[in-house]
Amino acid sequence: MSKLGQIGAKLHRGEVSYDFIGHRKFWFSLSIALVVISLGGLFARGLALGIEFRGGVEYDAAVKVTDSTVDDFTAAVKATNAKGLGDPVVTTINNNKVRVQTKPLQQADVGNVRAAIAKEAGIPAEQVTSQQIGASWGQQIANKAILALIVFLVLVFAVIWLYFREAKASMAAIIALIHDVTITVGVYALVGFDVTPATVIGVLTILGYSLYDTVVVFDKVRENTRGITGSNRFTYSDATNLAVNQTVVRSINTTVTALLPVGAILVVGTVVLGTGPLKDLSLALFVGIAVGAYSSIFIAPSLLAVFKEREPGMKALNKRVSAKKAQTAAAATAAPVAVATAGAAPRSAVQDTPTSTPRKADRATGTAPTPSTRPMKATAAGRPQPTRKPRSKRGK
Repeated sequence: MSKLGQIGAKLHRGEVSYDFIGHRKFWFSLSIALVVISLGGLFARGLALGIEFRGGVEYDAAVKVTDSTVDDFTAAVKATNAKGLGDPVVTTINNNKVRVQTKPLQQADVGNVRAAIAKEAGIPAEQVTSQQIGASWGQQIANKAILALIVFLVLVFAVIWLYFREAKASMAAIIALIHDVTITVGVYALVGFDVTPATVIGVLTILGYSLYDTVVVFDKVRENTRGITGSNRFTYSDATNLAVNQTVVRSINTTVTALLPVGAILVVGTVVLGTGPLKDLSLALFVGIAVGAYSSIFIAPSLLAVFKEREPGMKALNKRVSAKKAQTAAAATAAPVAVATAGAAPRSAVQDTPTSTPRKADRATGTAPTPSTRPMKATAAGRPQPTRKPRSKRGK
């Protein structure tokens, strides 16, 4: 078995553990700080909405794609100096097509940009297709995305409630999901990536991933806390912490396994391709998977423990467990003293115990008594006495 496997086995048996629930104040503080930074970036910089949400003009042209295609077409479009052009988004599709997206333009500027793209591609202007996307259509897409998110959260709350028969588990899971979405959106605002429909797909995907990890941990918590109020061995927090330790290695393995390919896609989409839906999707997945694993281990179980320990039954359980721990500690402190007292014999009793009976010759001469070499036996009083031989065996 590998070293990681040995650690996982020890964590599952409870031989070693980390107090996730006991350090919940630190993790809550860290999460609050991350959420505040994300919200600050969101309100200060805002989201860079893609053309699907803010509207604009999209051009497509057939061209043989090279390493300099993106830079060449970007420079050609900027050279038109169209009003309100901004920074055009140039994307290559396969090896034979280029796509240019700009902000909404006036009709005259639309023709100028089309002519510049055709000249750079070396084709007639009529072969460059263009379409204008209105802001109202983008607003409809945004509203549908928000509606999908709300419906998803409501369904998640209902499903977890029905599965665990516990509303507090649903509350903890929903708070963790909102935590994940807020940090992911904040990262998008701070980095400045465009928010496209691919971004919305990525966000909904990581919500499902985070929820799956949380449900696995909660299922182990339910197994460890079944009938817990009828005993006085563990509190709800102790059983929850054991459940997190038993599943933490699995969570780490699945998270790392998912992050490696997504990270590779992110590098390719950002460094190689430069822009496009692949980059938008991979960033949402990468940030969401990492934050979702964090919340499933450190946030959701701790929230569940906080909610549950407010119940009267759990408060009574905490008192019983604390009393038993205090009693056990007192007994363990008193045990060494009792053992030391029982092992030491009284000094006066050792001094007063006779070892032998002095003989007459010894008393007459005043010499020290010589111990008897005859076998001794114990009398009813407990004092050793000489063993007398049978008359038939005595010497004449």
